[in-house]
Amino acid sequence: MTAPARPVKTRAGSGAGAGPEPLRWLPALRRHRPAVLAGLVMLTGAAALASIVIGTRYVPVSGVWGAILHPTGSEEDIVVRSLRVPRTAFGLLAGTALGVAGALVQGHTRNPLADPGLLGVTQGAAFAMVLATLTLGVTGPNTYVWFGFAGALTASLLVFALGGAGRGGATPLTLALAGAAVTALLHGLVAGLVLIDQQAMDTYRFWQAGALAGRDIDVLPGLAPFVAAGLALAMANAPGLNALALGEDVARSLGHRIRVTRTVGIAAITLLTGTAVAACGALAFLGLIVPHLARGLSGPDHRWLLPFSGLLGATLLLTADVAGRVVARPDELEVGIMLALIGGPFFVALVRRRKPVRL
Repeated sequence: MTAPARPVKTRAGSGAGAGPEPLRWLPALRRHRPAVLAGLVMLTGAAALASIVIGTRYVPVSGVWGAILHPTGSEEDIVVRSLRVPRTAFGLLAGTALGVAGALVQGHTRNPLADPGLLGVTQGAAFAMVLATLTLGVTGPNTYVWFGFAGALTASLLVFALGGAGRGGATPLTLALAGAAVTALLHGLVAGLVLIDQQAMDTYRFWQAGALAGRDIDVLPGLAPFVAAGLALAMANAPGLNALALGEDVARSLGHRIRVTRTVGIAAITLLTGTAVAACGALAFLGLIVPHLARGLSGPDHRWLLPFSGLLGATLLLTADVAGRVVARPDELEVGIMLALIGGPFFVALVRRRKPVRL
């Protein structure tokens, strides 16, 4: 007589293709998304405040408030108003842009390991800045930022043209392949250019590290409209992304035009990523990890996922920047290095604890 089979213990909701059980408190948070969003706004504000107050040079809180509200031209005023406030503003802009762009690119490519650099935007910015330095003698972040932005836009348009050249138009697979090809081509060109010119090498090396310092606040008003347009396109793209998550056939049956949805998404990714990397350098890791954190809090609905990703991106970038000022006093580590040091082990731990959320 055959012994009865022993019952197999399974987690609730487990099965073929199901991911691991989420932490027990996450469903409760997702039922109170407006409150969590308000908490993230407060957390981002706290990170911005810490970025203004904390630095390699000690300035008392009273001195910080005095520099902002009643400047007298003292050395402390210069440190706060000319150094800390601009880098905080750039951190808010770049962190928000890359967080939202990361969520968009992962949604459109259906790839949990995708980041905004997948579409060639990052290397496009690098190539344009290095080329401008080599041929035009452009120096300084406030000048080459515009060349970087133009290069990012051009690279993204090229990827979209190549990815959409086939009969089926742009698909997640063709976009990823075209992005990988363009990225490899531009990376090789950049490597060749920096070898023949020391000034181009210095520009690329400084940009590649990623930094918030050394940027003039006067550049920000010119960049902010591009980020605002990218965020508006991203939020308009959210319903289409939710439909695409159910499959293209289902999305078409619901009245969504797939080509239009893809085009709007690529435009938003290009504007957001191009602005951020041109202004602050290669901070690609941010767009990879932030959507996973945001998805754990908001769930898969992109109408909530995108604002959660933007706020978490700004918070993480500013926190890493503050940490870089503290750990290496009286010097500081660039924020790109700190993101790698903080985020790399965290991402490994995230993958080991829970499989990446299925997209």
